[in-house]
Amino acid sequence: MSSYEPLYIDYLIYFNRDQDYFECHEVLEELWLECDRDPLYKGLLQIAVGLYHYRNGNYRGGLMMLQSSLDLLASFPDVVLGIRLGELREDVRELVRELRQNEWSLLEYRDLSIAIEDSALTQLVQNRSLELKPNVPQRRSPTRGRIYEEKMKALQQAASVNDPENTNKHANN
Repeated sequence: MSSYEPLYIDYLIYFNRDQDYFECHEVLEELWLECDRDPLYKGLLQIAVGLYHYRNGNYRGGLMMLQSSLDLLASFPDVVLGIRLGELREDVRELVRELRQNEWSLLEYRDLSIAIEDSALTQLVQNRSLELKPNVPQRRSPTRGRIYEEKMKALQQAASVNDPENTNKHANN
């Protein structure tokens, strides 16, 4: 296949370069809807959603999405849409096995990547990467956000002003 959808190319960039699985979902969902809900795109979409949940500590949600993606992608050839789908499926299968062990606190997060088979697709991805601004994922780990942190800091400062003894205790420690 020598012609690839621009949204698919963006998906590959967000997946491999940026590991921004939320953005992967956004661009591929648009393409999936345009392409009459193609199950191949849906499976790739679900991998990104599963990794997004996994990264953010929703292991159960990640596991469910990743398993669903394997079910959808099982019937497709090992090389399709210019990517090595067989390798990707195996990586997802391995991650699903780890997530099923339910020892989530011991599980170290890792990103997956999609190997590109077609040199024409590789060139398209490289060219588009120069145009598409890198997108750092919104959340690589659970956080409360800048506004929450500012409120907490203000509350701590107010508590220090209202309770000078507490301030002195902390200053002496």
